Amino acid sequence: MGRTTRRTSRKRSKLAGRAIAASAALILGGGGLIAVNVYANAEERPPPDVRNQGQVQGDGPRATTISCPDVGNQLPAVPEDARAEVDRRLAELDNQLTEAYARFAEAGNPEDQSAVLDPLEEQRRPTLDSIRTALDRSGEAPENLDGMARCTMRADDDGPPRQGTGQDTGQDQGAGQDQGTGQDQGPDRTQEPGQDQGPGQGQGQGQAGNGPEAGDFVDITSVRPNVQKPPNQRGASRGTFTTRCGTNENGKFNPDNVIVAPGVSNGAHHMHDYVGNQETDAFSSDQELADGRTSCRNQGDKSTYYWPVLRLQNGNDEDDSGADGGGRDKNVGEIQTPDQVTLKFVGSPVGKVTAMPRFLRVITGDAKAFTNGDANANASWSCTGFENRQLKDKYPICPEGSEVVRTFRFQSCWDGRNTDSANHRTHVAFADPRSGRCPRGFRAVPQLVQRIVYDVPPGPGFAVDSFPEQLHKPVTDHGDFINVFDQRLMRRVAACLNEGRRCS
Repeated sequence: MGRTTRRTSRKRSKLAGRAIAASAALILGGGGLIAVNVYANAEERPPPDVRNQGQVQGDGPRATTISCPDVGNQLPAVPEDARAEVDRRLAELDNQLTEAYARFAEAGNPEDQSAVLDPLEEQRRPTLDSIRTALDRSGEAPENLDGMARCTMRADDDGPPRQGTGQDTGQDQGAGQDQGTGQDQGPDRTQEPGQDQGPGQGQGQGQAGNGPEAGDFVDITSVRPNVQKPPNQRGASRGTFTTRCGTNENGKFNPDNVIVAPGVSNGAHHMHDYVGNQETDAFSSDQELADGRTSCRNQGDKSTYYWPVLRLQNGNDEDDSGADGGGRDKNVGEIQTPDQVTLKFVGSPVGKVTAMPRFLRVITGDAKAFTNGDANANASWSCTGFENRQLKDKYPICPEGSEVVRTFRFQSCWDGRNTDSANHRTHVAFADPRSGRCPRGFRAVPQLVQRIVYDVPPGPGFAVDSFPEQLHKPVTDHGDFINVFDQRLMRRVAACLNEGRRCS
């Protein structure tokens, strides 16, 4: 089968002088945010087809999305000979959910939810049976697959389920999500007194008609400092290694995910920004990545770094408005080029690190955290000048002159054997946030910290791409990494960290 590359490539200009309508967030007397959509200037009117989309009607909660059990999270072990078949079937489940959500959205929140959920369940059952058949060849099928066929409706104002909601991947991350990546800042902790951001206030739900909503944003100045890091102990690896790979000036995008859905076009159902390896798509083999070109200044780093694009929901169509991962998956708006992308590797606060194995795959965060719960959510949001205040489930409203910051702290503990796992999580782990130690059986490796900065207009009006049923919630943000460092260079990375040097 020939290679297929789905990408959108074009240069993107910065907003001229940030001349954006001040009505990005209309302020009520009590401080309530009532609008999310923004347009390029105060005179521009929204297009007729989006002018009234997404308005919340009434005072009660609405079922606005479809929540299905995440089967991939429940498969901590898949035999190698079944991996390709299982990956294809998992991607098939995602396609079925995307199509069902599209029918649900087009029907305008139908009263008869069974008209959407029953056909979806009928589609999911044979796909789950195919997964079971593939796993039964090795006697590994979990017993609860049948119970994962049924999906439910949920209201977008319910908030994501919390940890301990049954999304157990077998990986003990403890409070590892809080090591500089933000803590849950619910409305009671982050809103100004008297501010009502709940449903029924008339807030828009974004250019795509499926999120975000005003309650997904919070003024960063109202958030208390919350970043805590374990102290360095004697023998800590205190060095850093920075690799400079640009900001995706090349305009490399695609809606694939070679880690989660290898061999599947549009496996992500949202568009990814790429820096580093320029050959990455759903069909890339390890050898093709090793032989590929890289945007990194140090040509010994051919690693793949990718994350969902950030869009300005300003009424302007992007080139991918009719494409997979773009408009077809309810991701529309003007893609923003980061002002800065910093890729830094740091050490362990308790000891030396071991060089990463080549082709190690690491995902941090959860693209389905809105429906899965936040057990694996790990991206954080902040503003320049306020980075001691991190948010996991809110977008920040930054003051004038401050820029939006996304931070991804990847897992820093490796099981010493595997470069990937069936659920793409259990071969790596987070260090304990208090002691900095890896779990038993894991060893410390260089920790990738990604920091991505955007110059976007202050106030609501931007969002990350997401699976359509995840409603562009900030808690779904995530980052992906494949280590394709030259082995000699990776050994140098580890040495720099262990010896306390600053290298690049």
